[in-house]
Amino acid sequence: MPPADPTLTLQVKTLYTEHHGWLQGWLGRKLGNACDAADLAHDTFVRLLGRQATAGFGSEPRALLTHIAKGLLVDRWRRQDVERAYLEAIAHLPEPDVPSPETRWLILETLYRVDTMLREMPARVRQVFLLSQLDGLTYGEIAAQLNVSLITVKRDMRSAFLACLSLDT
Repeated sequence: MPPADPTLTLQVKTLYTEHHGWLQGWLGRKLGNACDAADLAHDTFVRLLGRQATAGFGSEPRALLTHIAKGLLVDRWRRQDVERAYLEAIAHLPEPDVPSPETRWLILETLYRVDTMLREMPARVRQVFLLSQLDGLTYGEIAAQLNVSLITVKRDMRSAFLACLSLDT
């Protein structure tokens, strides 16, 4: 990762000095937890440092901070939903079959990436993929159910498989 632009770094430092307390308070009210609010406030400024554009932060810096922080909040809530579903799924396992904390972490990281991949797919591609992979429908059955051509289903599955392959990178 290339070093941050000094101009951008100074802009973020100024923004941090002027607005960090406000942002952390806003996040604290949203989360009800000062520690998590501090983490997300920090992540918001880290995200700003990762920006390529140095054109400034506009006339409404709090709007920009809020926009970034909201995105981070949504990501956090999605991750919590995935984790909760996974923990519910393994809760019934006998003790010897419960994955170790390390294995749990690896599985959760993979699930987060799969969840993100699925959310980023176009709706029909996702639907075709899930009908095939989870419901076990044939391409012909999917085409009939969705009222699309067989070639469309094949193209959508190709797109979905390419998205799956991109998880390795």
